[in-house]
Amino acid sequence: MQTQGETSNPLERSIELSIPREKVEAEVDVRLKRLAPKVKVPGFRPGKVPLKIVSQQYGQEIEHEVLGELLKQQFGDAVNRENYRVAGIPSFAPGNSGANGASYEFHATFEIYPDIELGDLSTITVNKPVLQVGDTEIQKTLDILRKQRAVYASADRPAQTGDRVNIDYLGLLDGVAFPGGQANGYNTILGNGHLLEDFESAIVGMTAGQEKTFDMTFPADYPGKDVAGKKVSFTITLNKLEIPELPEVDSEFAKALGVPDGDVDKMQSEIKANLEREILQRVRARLKEQVMQSLLDKVVAQVPKVLIQQEAGRLVEEMQNTRTARGLRKDPDLPRDIFLEQAERRVRLGLILSKLIDAHELSVKPEQIRSFIEEHAQGYENPEQVIKWHYASPERLKEIEPLVLEDNAVSWLLGKAQVIDQNVTFDELMGYSHASNV
Repeated sequence: MQTQGETSNPLERSIELSIPREKVEAEVDVRLKRLAPKVKVPGFRPGKVPLKIVSQQYGQEIEHEVLGELLKQQFGDAVNRENYRVAGIPSFAPGNSGANGASYEFHATFEIYPDIELGDLSTITVNKPVLQVGDTEIQKTLDILRKQRAVYASADRPAQTGDRVNIDYLGLLDGVAFPGGQANGYNTILGNGHLLEDFESAIVGMTAGQEKTFDMTFPADYPGKDVAGKKVSFTITLNKLEIPELPEVDSEFAKALGVPDGDVDKMQSEIKANLEREILQRVRARLKEQVMQSLLDKVVAQVPKVLIQQEAGRLVEEMQNTRTARGLRKDPDLPRDIFLEQAERRVRLGLILSKLIDAHELSVKPEQIRSFIEEHAQGYENPEQVIKWHYASPERLKEIEPLVLEDNAVSWLLGKAQVIDQNVTFDELMGYSHASNV
């Protein structure tokens, strides 16, 4: 066995392996003799088939089997001597041993896991969103819940934010219709964030049956590259206008939200508790996102290419499964290359987190898993049933461990980092904003 140095890939290594032919032949002979009594060949009694015939039928297959086992063993011994941590599956290429050489020669190429230096992580700075749940936040949530249960009725007045409208529209770019720029019978609620603001503003003030033509410029970062940053002309016809009739905040409304006795005060208390839980989860998510990005920015870590390819393959599979779940056919031409950047980020972050967890012994404790499951269960109608469901299967509990490990790493890093409180509004934290369908 002979090792070679680094190649153009800093994480790539190669090893020359040599397996004595005599050793392979001896083991093949042992296995052929062990197999011979079980071989059945027409014209021979069971157990009486000549070893030469057994060798003719099974010799090559057994030789490949023996050679593979010895190669795997020798490769394992070699990388252990060099203290290599092999990433992925090695590639074996036959060497110049000749048909009847004294040994089988192989050239093994593989990548190793990088040595990662975490450095000083106390310089990480994160902004912690701060929001107290008060009457304003509870009222906003009540307004949202009322709108979700609104009943709509036709109206003969100009359209306003909150109204439900049915429209036809046609967009022209330089006098020509463009993909996605037209629809008939499109329903939307004004103000729900599904339309570009300039487009929606043109609908406000229209009455049922009215047609309107106007110009607007698409945002420069609009996903549709054909029209991004360009001026277009739209013609809209308002087919139907309906105004919302919101339910009263009373006992019946409370019952509809799951409060059996219809107690409005109890309903508001539950809304507050749910809001506090939701805010806590969103704050944690924001902190985790910042901590992870800081790790990627501060810690240098080369990533084995083989692991990137493997992760990209998993991302392709996830996408295909998502398509299937949505009732769409799998895309046989879905290219792996479009996932490489995301895969590289995932793998690099995983390697850094693994180093951090090992270096600071951030192992998972049973009580942490219990606490994680109990907190998760509070979002369900029957928390105890959810908890029992998790503990009914060791596999389900095992799936929780990586999530708790990540939380341990984030908590440890937040204990080292500079955390700056940052007041945010309810809308900012909840992500309520104007989106863009058109």
